Amino acid sequence: MGLLKNIFTWWDGATIGTSLFSRRNGREVGRDAAGNLYFEAKKEENGFRRRWVMYNGANDASRVPPEWHGWLHNTVDALPDQSLPPARVWEKPALPNQTGTATAYRPAGALEKGGRRAAATGDYEAWSPDAL
Repeated sequence: MGLLKNIFTWWDGATIGTSLFSRRNGREVGRDAAGNLYFEAKKEENGFRRRWVMYNGANDASRVPPEWHGWLHNTVDALPDQSLPPARVWEKPALPNQTGTATAYRPAGALEKGGRRAAATGDYEAWSPDAL
């Protein structure tokens, strides 16, 4: 199933065509802690070199760390490991979007947490079209 999956699916990693295109038309410039590969085009077009990422796993843009996001969008020309200072001790590692997973934020009134909300405080008055 692995080979057929790589040939026909694009939502869970790169297809074989994308992998071949990346190796042929670009050069690998780096890899982040999540294993995503970053490429830059060999040829310059309109004053820029195209940049792209091949995800290690699901194709989700929130899996790109902030330092690589800046490089991908030509905000920073140098690679993150060359241009950024080391991470501070209080910085947490970047996380992908948790929506739809078991670790997603669910407030007190969410159905997944029992669906019980705190009672209204009495300062709310419902709108009624007859009240005019």
